[in-house]
Amino acid sequence: MWPWGHLAFGYVCVSALTRVFAGRPPSDREALLVLLATQLPDLVDKPLGWGLDLYATGYGAAHSVLVAGPLLLVVLAYAVRKRSVAALAFVAAYASHPAGDVLSALLDDNPAALSRVLWPVADLPAYGTERGFAERALHYFAAYATELADPTALAALAAYASVFAAVGALWLYDGAPGTGLLRDAERRARRR
Repeated sequence: MWPWGHLAFGYVCVSALTRVFAGRPPSDREALLVLLATQLPDLVDKPLGWGLDLYATGYGAAHSVLVAGPLLLVVLAYAVRKRSVAALAFVAAYASHPAGDVLSALLDDNPAALSRVLWPVADLPAYGTERGFAERALHYFAAYATELADPTALAALAAYASVFAAVGALWLYDGAPGTGLLRDAERRARRR
């Protein structure tokens, strides 16, 4: 799943969660936590796997329910104890990332879908080609761009775009959370 897919999936999860537990849409702070937490597993594991070769692939400790899972349980316990919707939003957004990776792999009929989140017990097979971090990222992005440019994939592209349009509409319906932080930063910058 691409970063924007993780962000969209995580935002939907957190929007639903804040409505159920707080009776409101996400706050600016919670929206910022969604942005950070949905990307965190890849920001940790991709450089460690692709750049430093600590993992055979880009999936490791930060994606693992065996490693990240217990840490998220600690944050969840804090969220419950302090009644912190922000901490709960962080847990939901972070957990949506490995869940999204597994769901995406299952939709692609990938038999190793669960291996993505079971490091160090299970690991995906190593890549067939050695590439550095930047080269691997560019390789995946070029393959993605080629898929999008394929005229036979227009229906899939329309479905893909409609999902993001729906999430964008939800974000607007929620009051565009996160933009308040940008307005505040702009005001502070103008005062200087």
